Amino acid sequence: MNLTVLLFVVCILSVTPCGLFLLNLKLYRRTDKAIRRKRRSSLDGKRQNQQVANAPGSREDAVSVLIPARNEERNIRDAIAAVLANRDLNLELIVLDDHSTDGTAKIVSEMARRDSRLRVESAPLLPAGWCGKQHACAILAQHAMHPYFVFLDADVRLAPDALRRMVAFVREKDVALASGVPLQKLGTFSEWLLLPLIHFVLLAFLPIRWMRQTTAPECSAGCGQLFIARRDAYQACGGHAKIRDSLHDGIRLPRLFRKAGFRTDLFDATDLATCRMFHSNGEVWRGLARNATEGLAAPKTILPMTIFLLGGQVLPFFFLTLSLSLSHKQFLLALLAVACALLPRLIASRRFRQPILSALLHPFAVIGLLSIQWYALLTSLAGRPRQWRGRVYGSVPSSIENKAWRFHSRTP
Repeated sequence: MNLTVLLFVVCILSVTPCGLFLLNLKLYRRTDKAIRRKRRSSLDGKRQNQQVANAPGSREDAVSVLIPARNEERNIRDAIAAVLANRDLNLELIVLDDHSTDGTAKIVSEMARRDSRLRVESAPLLPAGWCGKQHACAILAQHAMHPYFVFLDADVRLAPDALRRMVAFVREKDVALASGVPLQKLGTFSEWLLLPLIHFVLLAFLPIRWMRQTTAPECSAGCGQLFIARRDAYQACGGHAKIRDSLHDGIRLPRLFRKAGFRTDLFDATDLATCRMFHSNGEVWRGLARNATEGLAAPKTILPMTIFLLGGQVLPFFFLTLSLSLSHKQFLLALLAVACALLPRLIASRRFRQPILSALLHPFAVIGLLSIQWYALLTSLAGRPRQWRGRVYGSVPSSIENKAWRFHSRTP
């Protein structure tokens, strides 16, 4: 293959995700904009009467906010306060203390005494074969009473109108499950380099229009930090109990709903919620690697994604550094590929409030992401356990498992 043909292939690998990103950007909207658009197109009297009957604050719009909490002393107070600031609808907030060894349960109990909408429950012992979060969410769903479930990570902070807008989105879009990526608060180098890629991968490789036209499980996505589900659909498809061994409910939960014939959707949660997911470079690496083999690092996915990401997002910059040795045509192809690689990141930096420097270092971010994915796959194939929140998952020799437990017992 000569250089011109190679550059042409690189251009295709760069232009294709760029084009899909631009198309998806019009579809991945904030909840209030999507709702206004739908309301303008449905003005018949019957619809208007139904909207009045189901106005915010009614039983039909009541929400159970469900937070699994394991050693969340650092986060739980602010998470609860943000949820309880939503006062324009009926809500209950249930926090499940999942055998915390810090002050999580005490903080929640103290706050529950001041607000009857909040209560704390204790998790049973984790059964064999369950991931801790999926077990906690399944238990929370059993305690919930309202027609809508909002599953929320303890490091997420909701806006005061978030719950009302999420319920309205689900009702207007007529879906069973919806999710959005909160505004990611970034601190360390790894955070601001890698986490902005969440939006890039989502919008550049998921055909959202097709997602909305079908219930095909492979055409789905979600963010495990923030889900809203209809209670009836959740119970019908089996909920978290059906994905009990998963560490990646962001992918597995929407697929579960779709396999049962329910529609799912995505919304832009940038103005709806914020999240500080990690607090160190090590946490970023471990956090992105722990569930990678259920996403990009899945054996059937990692090779084509590596080709797309390296070929379309890294090689263009490499070839541009060789500009003095390129022909005019080759230089233009390399320049086009670089422009198409950077354009989505530059747009995302403004739309999703991401650091501009992260966008400019895009090829290095992609290399970092791929490194984590391959590390996760290779360690999985080597039989190493997956570890998170002081728990070890997977079949491993007892000596390895004991060492992992001792290590995590010393980790704050």
